[in-house]
Amino acid sequence: MTASPRRTDQAAGNTSAEERRLRRELAAVYRLVAHFRMTDLIFTHISARVPGPEQHFLINPYGLLFEEITASNLVKIDLSGHPVEETPHPVNPAGFVIHSAVHASRADAHCVLHTHTRAGCAVAAQEDGLLPLNQISMEFYGRLGYHDYEGVALNLAEQRRLVADLAGHPAMILRHHGLLTVGETPGQAFLRMYYLDKACEIQVAATAGGAKPITPHPDICELTARQLGGEDESSDLRDDKAYDLAWSAMLRLVERIAPDCKD
Repeated sequence: MTASPRRTDQAAGNTSAEERRLRRELAAVYRLVAHFRMTDLIFTHISARVPGPEQHFLINPYGLLFEEITASNLVKIDLSGHPVEETPHPVNPAGFVIHSAVHASRADAHCVLHTHTRAGCAVAAQEDGLLPLNQISMEFYGRLGYHDYEGVALNLAEQRRLVADLAGHPAMILRHHGLLTVGETPGQAFLRMYYLDKACEIQVAATAGGAKPITPHPDICELTARQLGGEDESSDLRDDKAYDLAWSAMLRLVERIAPDCKD
């Protein structure tokens, strides 16, 4: 295990119990993204809104691998991406251009997760975007935004267009760039990203041979999206515990593979 960089004062003892809980949960998501090989060296980000009126957020220290992230070395920043407490670590300006726009526009986007995975970038380069080729991808049927590429995210003017393209969706494909999910919790954002990336992997595999893929009827795709999203009232049975059980399983996994992330 790579040694963790030193703790920062604000995380060591001057935070609320709620912020400490959030730090541990966000650090767990960073370790899970690393474990499932969804990282891009030190690039991409996962941010979470700190409870309270101050509009503060937690994000990874720029320069650390995701496997080095701990609860204490996460950086607390404001909506402009500037650290609000003393820290030895910088913040990636391009990273928070995207995250700050989403946080500022979506009250429900307490966590924003962005990746550059191989499969996600491949589908982001395909004209038709994500196709409803399997049950996993149908979770996002009609619930996925698309944002055209405008270069490296260093221009604040892009924020307005990015927010408009995301709209009220839980996820978005950034054309020629990667994937983005939001969640009311870090766990929800992670599970959405896990399945969005899995859907992209399946699409890349299904289309690799050159044969034209088949898709279900749109009505079935929409029904499946409602079922998976807990929006369906027509089915005989409901599974309201699936995501909570899956997230609990992920926390147990983190406890086994990266117990130090809570430090």
